[in-house]
Amino acid sequence: MSKTLKAFLSSITMIAFVLIAACHTTKKPVVQPQPASVDTTPTAPPISVTAPTPVQPNTDFVKTDTEPQVTEQPLPTNLEELNRVAQQRGLIQDAFFGYDEAALSADAQSALSSSAKWLSGMEGHGYNILIEGHCDERGTEQYNLALGDKRANVAKEYLQTLGVDGARIRTVSYGEERPFDTGHDESAWAKNRRAHLVIVGK
Repeated sequence: MSKTLKAFLSSITMIAFVLIAACHTTKKPVVQPQPASVDTTPTAPPISVTAPTPVQPNTDFVKTDTEPQVTEQPLPTNLEELNRVAQQRGLIQDAFFGYDEAALSADAQSALSSSAKWLSGMEGHGYNILIEGHCDERGTEQYNLALGDKRANVAKEYLQTLGVDGARIRTVSYGEERPFDTGHDESAWAKNRRAHLVIVGK
């Protein structure tokens, strides 16, 4: 075989081999670059954290070792003025009653309890107490005098149980004779059904 033919056959063999090898190689897919995804979720603004300001001590308050002094206004020596001031300040309080009753209600007991506290502290001042029994205008004059007497005495007995010396207490009944309210309805009558406390001299 001539050299030319050998070279030709070698070339064909080589081309065939290259073609066969090319057919058996898998083609790799071409990856296209994807655009970067953008997160559109809104985000909260950054929180700035500030250290708390220390509390400064209050320098306006001046601490003292003494208790605050409560000054009481002196009571008047005139009995009429003394009674007015004592009633106004609630030092002595009247006991009110229900219609045709001489029993002390819880409110009446509370009023007499407040009065007893003040009266007990006034023992050395030379004052006594007069309890006036009063009624509304309903009922006969005699009946109301008797009812007023019961009201005054039940108030006296209650004050005694609270420590007020019975020797310092006198009672009187005015019945319907001295109304506190001259009206003719329940509002007026309720004010007139009372045991009225009056400060008197010895």
